[in-house]
Amino acid sequence: MSVTVTVPNHLMAGLVGPLNENLRSLQDAFGGAKIIARGNEFNIEGAEAAVVARLVEELQALLERGQVVDPGVVTRTIDILRADERPSEVLTAEILRSARGRSVRPKSSGQKRYVDAIRDNVVTFGIGPAGTGKSYLAVALAVQALQAKTVDRIIMTRPAVEAGERLGFLPGDLMAKIDPYLRPLYDALYDMLGTEGARRLLDNGTVEVAPLAYMRGRTLNRSFIILDEAQNATPEQLKMFLTRIGFGSKVIVNGDITQVDLPGGRSGLAELDQVLRGIEGIEFVRLTSRDVVRHRIVADIVSAYDAYEAGSAGGGAAEEIGGRRSARGSAHAATTAPAASSAAADA
Repeated sequence: MSVTVTVPNHLMAGLVGPLNENLRSLQDAFGGAKIIARGNEFNIEGAEAAVVARLVEELQALLERGQVVDPGVVTRTIDILRADERPSEVLTAEILRSARGRSVRPKSSGQKRYVDAIRDNVVTFGIGPAGTGKSYLAVALAVQALQAKTVDRIIMTRPAVEAGERLGFLPGDLMAKIDPYLRPLYDALYDMLGTEGARRLLDNGTVEVAPLAYMRGRTLNRSFIILDEAQNATPEQLKMFLTRIGFGSKVIVNGDITQVDLPGGRSGLAELDQVLRGIEGIEFVRLTSRDVVRHRIVADIVSAYDAYEAGSAGGGAAEEIGGRRSARGSAHAATTAPAASSAAADA
């Protein structure tokens, strides 16, 4: 099969990239296709020529909407297209602009599903590995809701669970001891609102950051509530937290069930979908290594751990890990997206 795609002259340079790096990413991802750029045309031959042509058209649409296309964007566009979604719709769905004027938007189909679920439900569970933007996107949506006056305050919380270190040896009172554990939420907030704006909202109580234990006994009305690192909450803590929801509130519960620091590993998040299945207004969104928007190597590390854990019982982990690495290879071109614009500040 042979397909020709014509691109406006002024977009051609952005499409092929400096030194043809975007073109090479396309060729690496579709090894069975022959892709030649001449003038303002792409000539594509091979069994996947139609898919590559559609991909070129989607990248062109991104350029027309003012986005910069680099190898990382090419890789994410390929993943979104293979998930049978339109990259030009997923990657241009702006949530808000940060204090520095950078656009905050989903960077993968999984992140887009996560954002849509939060908007459409009362309680959303975001479950996935580090680097998938769970915390960052949640804070962005919370700030958006506050600015739109659909909520009166933002409450961000997480369990104060030690990850190998002991809180008692840290200086200061309880809040000073747990402050480092809440730092990822502060970082996202400062990024959205700027240091002065975030500090003003924290000082007047519009934004509250507190350990999970402080939620007991409260009823939280017209609040946007984010529970981070929920894999380190016990079943009893999660039940306590979820029954705090008041009128006009929205709740996001984020966690990575592969990184449980609880003594004995008894996480309340692991089987919660079975407990709450079928309840209207609750949705579970599972993110994977394909949704990681940190450096390419982070996605490969997550995939390697997944492959090892899945194959260790049968002794075939090494082969599976190697296969995943080679499959992702150059298609997952190295890219480190800025935290402010990549929605990737998830610890």
